[in-house]
Amino acid sequence: MAVKPLEDRVIILPLEAEDRTESGIYLPESAKEKPVQGKVIACGPGKRLDNGERIKPSVSKGDTVVYGKYAGTEIEIKNIKHLIVRESELLGIIE
Repeated sequence: MAVKPLEDRVIILPLEAEDRTESGIYLPESAKEKPVQGKVIACGPGKRLDNGERIKPSVSKGDTVVYGKYAGTEIEIKNIKHLIVRESELLGIIE
């Protein structure tokens, strides 16, 4: 199954949350923060303006991005959780 995002939507594979602190203490599952970084898997063609033109997305496949904690919609593709968000919900690109 392949999923192709529409308009200005982006499919993100969330990065795994850390399972231990910098000092070496392991965190239980309930104490882990929800991930806010992920890798862009696919981008839509871009947002369509009123005059019919499309604005090219500012992110591309392979970029690592930061997004809001509760942004987007979770979906499952081949038993792996992904996130579909609008480009406007992205907070930044990690270089």
